[in-house]
Amino acid sequence: MGRRPSVFVRPVTMDEGRKLQRISRGAKDPVRLRRAIVVLMSAQGQTVKDITTLMQVGEDYVRDVIHAFNERGFDAPDPKWSGGRPRMISDEVREHICLIARTSPAD
Repeated sequence: MGRRPSVFVRPVTMDEGRKLQRISRGAKDPVRLRRAIVVLMSAQGQTVKDITTLMQVGEDYVRDVIHAFNERGFDAPDPKWSGGRPRMISDEVREHICLIARTSPAD
């Protein structure tokens, strides 16, 4: 199997670097934090292999994050949570259940 080419993030401006540092220091979401650190490390010249070793993530993950940042910019560190399973009960039924739950057992 051949060696994969090195992938780096596009050149980052000073303002973008500061924003990445701010995200990496104060992000509450661990996914956003990890992605910001990956981009920051790549911007500092770290190779994909070095980032995977330090961050304990896969090479494909690092490459995906770098490519996403190159394409979308600062939308890339934000996780895209899907809506999940559709609701099985309507709002009216939910309100009725809540009303029953709030009534006292004697009633």
